[in-house]
Amino acid sequence: MEMLVDHSQFLMPGLVDTHIHAPQFVNNGVKLDLPLLDWLKMYTFPTEAMFSDVKVAHDFYPRVVERLLRNGTTTASYYATLHLEASKVLAQVVKARGQRALIGKVNMTVNAPEYYCESSLQQSLSDTEDFICYIKQMQTPLIQPIITPRFAITCPLDHLKELGKLASKYNCHIQSHLCESHPEIAFVRELFPESKSYTDVYDTSGLLGAKTIMAHCIWMEEQEMDRLKECDVGVSHCPNSNTSLLSGHCNVRQLLHRGIKVGLGTDCSGGYSSSVLDALRRALDVSKSLAIQKPDYRFLTLPEVFRLATLGGAQVVNMDDYIGNFEVGKEFDSLVIDLEFPRSPLDIFPKDTLEDKIHKFLYNGDDRNIVQVYVAGRCVINNLTCV
Repeated sequence: MEMLVDHSQFLMPGLVDTHIHAPQFVNNGVKLDLPLLDWLKMYTFPTEAMFSDVKVAHDFYPRVVERLLRNGTTTASYYATLHLEASKVLAQVVKARGQRALIGKVNMTVNAPEYYCESSLQQSLSDTEDFICYIKQMQTPLIQPIITPRFAITCPLDHLKELGKLASKYNCHIQSHLCESHPEIAFVRELFPESKSYTDVYDTSGLLGAKTIMAHCIWMEEQEMDRLKECDVGVSHCPNSNTSLLSGHCNVRQLLHRGIKVGLGTDCSGGYSSSVLDALRRALDVSKSLAIQKPDYRFLTLPEVFRLATLGGAQVVNMDDYIGNFEVGKEFDSLVIDLEFPRSPLDIFPKDTLEDKIHKFLYNGDDRNIVQVYVAGRCVINNLTCV
């Protein structure tokens, strides 16, 4: 397919969402009046429980994947639900639409409502292994399974260790939540008194490695950050949800200073927007808010955060050897941006340089400016046919 590129257009790498809850998509933009743990019990668990009905998955998941692609998300690390069949539906939809993705069936056997909790450790492990094999049998290089303990609160130590063994057996990615809020950390200390830290719970379970994504990581101790670096763990920075759920402001600069891999996550629906562009903007806001509080703090720049949205995200999902930028030999995950497409939310002028145009898009653009989306060289969104 021919790509049209003129003075109002440019190419950019596809966006990488390193942390998104697909079943929570229905709640985007609503029910953000509670902190994390209360929010989960009151709103999120009931929504995810609906996916026990596979029809709900068939109805909802196509809209999730379509929206993300239109937002320019060429790669996503998805949390599904604890339901095996509904999780398979998400994988089918992602494959049909041609998106690149990590997809995980959620694991949770304790500290969750009876209506939304796996019945036993064996069921959880059996369903997880079934899902891993299902993904591998799809035989598509674009989709990989990812081991997904929701967080340490919902998985006892023996559960976490068995999931670590599964990850090792199948060489799988791993994703979970870490140090998102003070009440969460306090609860983990209560549940795992023998562990040195929240990070140590995952570490002793064999869940930390180069293919591990830990979301949030706001309230990290020095030794925890050192351990993430030693294990080459990636961090998903989710500024929208961190603010919306009153969890805190993540000091991304100190993570980057230590050489820790960092990408961006939308964390729908804790974050109210499914666009990585929103995560980019919120990351800048959070960083500048920290700089206001600490005058000697060096806030993140737009080029740095753009890198988090693209190559940084590719590093976090352990795919930077073949996606994330336009280096020769990498796969073509790309967006065609048109700043003067009909109903564009921004304006450009003759004086604007190419850098000005890119900045205007990153700060003000949206899906109306994303006229084509390519994943592995295949055009999966083509709005040029609509004009």
